[in-house]
Amino acid sequence: MDKSFLEERLHDYILSVTWREPPILAKLREETAGHPRAVMQISPDQGQFMQLLVTAIGARLTLEIGVFTGYSSLAVALALPVNGKIIACDISEEFTAVARRYWAEAGVGGKIDLRLGPATATLDALLAEGRHDSFDFAFIDADKAGYPDYFERCLKLVRPGGLIAIDNTLQRGKVADPSNQEGDTIAIRGFNRSLHHDERILLSLVPMADGITLALKK
Repeated sequence: MDKSFLEERLHDYILSVTWREPPILAKLREETAGHPRAVMQISPDQGQFMQLLVTAIGARLTLEIGVFTGYSSLAVALALPVNGKIIACDISEEFTAVARRYWAEAGVGGKIDLRLGPATATLDALLAEGRHDSFDFAFIDADKAGYPDYFERCLKLVRPGGLIAIDNTLQRGKVADPSNQEGDTIAIRGFNRSLHHDERILLSLVPMADGITLALKK
């Protein structure tokens, strides 16, 4: 699970006055905590933040790139209206089997269309179907080298005024250390620079958990 950069006491205080995690999300989070790759799960305050975002923009149709065990998709699905829909992309049947179980238990399985396979192929198929400018919200949380490709496709699919949220854009602070030349860090540095100069979007990087970049399509 992504950790906050805030001093622990202050972070605990913020959670104590804002955190409202439904029991089904807590159950999923606790199960995933024992997973060898639990670090891939978003933090609960991120999930709550995304629920606020999709509610604020009146989202009905959303995209997710990278599902893992399903915490982010479950959080968003719970916030969507009854006729809301998520098209969720992942490559792992094993990880998403956990997600499917919790979606069903929460009664939101009908809102989530899981498409297994390379996300670029799924997004390209949506574009080929003429789905440009039709999605309200997209969340990208997958392989870091793929972020530019995912972002470009999501930007075509999201409507003007729609929002793209991108996770892990601080790389645990490594992006600010010039001596760090890890592959993911280099990829995120380049991605962050490209968004900084992108006139197609309004931009903010929120220092929550491991960094969430918000890009609003003009």
